[in-house]
Amino acid sequence: MKMKIHKGDQVEVISGRLDDKGKRGEVIKVLPEVERVVVQGINMRTKHQRQVQSQGRTVNPGKVRFEAPVSVSNVMIVCKKCNKPTRIQLIREDDKTKRICKECTAIIDE
Repeated sequence: MKMKIHKGDQVEVISGRLDDKGKRGEVIKVLPEVERVVVQGINMRTKHQRQVQSQGRTVNPGKVRFEAPVSVSNVMIVCKKCNKPTRIQLIREDDKTKRICKECTAIIDE
């Protein structure tokens, strides 16, 4: 599935966990096959890493904090012009697709 949210976009969490709702962050990674995105500083998880030795290297043990994927339906892209979470309209011009803010009709891809 083609997604309207791309890597590097500013998004706001509109639903989900209460401590993440309303927060904004930048999209680090897009996972279109499972319809999820990884947002910087959102949906933080802790993984307890045990010490592993492989190929002569040692991975240090301890707690590792990382961002877990969030469903695309739980985030909305933030328009750069009106600074509000908004829906996206796709317009084709000269074999190129442009994303446009539905609120203020500003072009997002620039």
